[in-house]
Amino acid sequence: MPDTTNNAPIQTQGDETTEPEATTPEAEPIAAETPSESNTAESQDDTAFSREYVEKLRKESAGYRDRAKSAETRVDELSRQLFTAKVAATGKLADATDLEYNPELLDDDDALSAAIDALTESKPHLKARKVTGDVGQGDRGKPEEAFSLLKALKGL
Repeated sequence: MPDTTNNAPIQTQGDETTEPEATTPEAEPIAAETPSESNTAESQDDTAFSREYVEKLRKESAGYRDRAKSAETRVDELSRQLFTAKVAATGKLADATDLEYNPELLDDDDALSAAIDALTESKPHLKARKVTGDVGQGDRGKPEEAFSLLKALKGL
């Protein structure tokens, strides 16, 4: 047993630091495993796609990207129209476009109503007005007959 009480380094046996004489497959030179330049070009041609095929895929992908962009644009346009229709359906605003578009309010009717109420409190002139009173126009039903003295005397 080695002496570990003093601070002297522990002596190792000679065979622990020497390299083994047997060679392993991992220790073989790597250069022998790598193919030559011409062999590499041939292997790339086997795994690469043809130019026509790649161009076809790129055109197809570009078409899908364009369709996705137009679909996103259409969804945004329709969601804005839905928002305006929902605001108009409440009848609280004179002009439904006065409330700024907020996609989060589309799903929550209570939040939409609260947003409209907050807008009308801060800007009361945007509130919808109801017409009341008689302005003297339009169909009023059957008019009353004017007083006729002749009809009154005949009725006696």
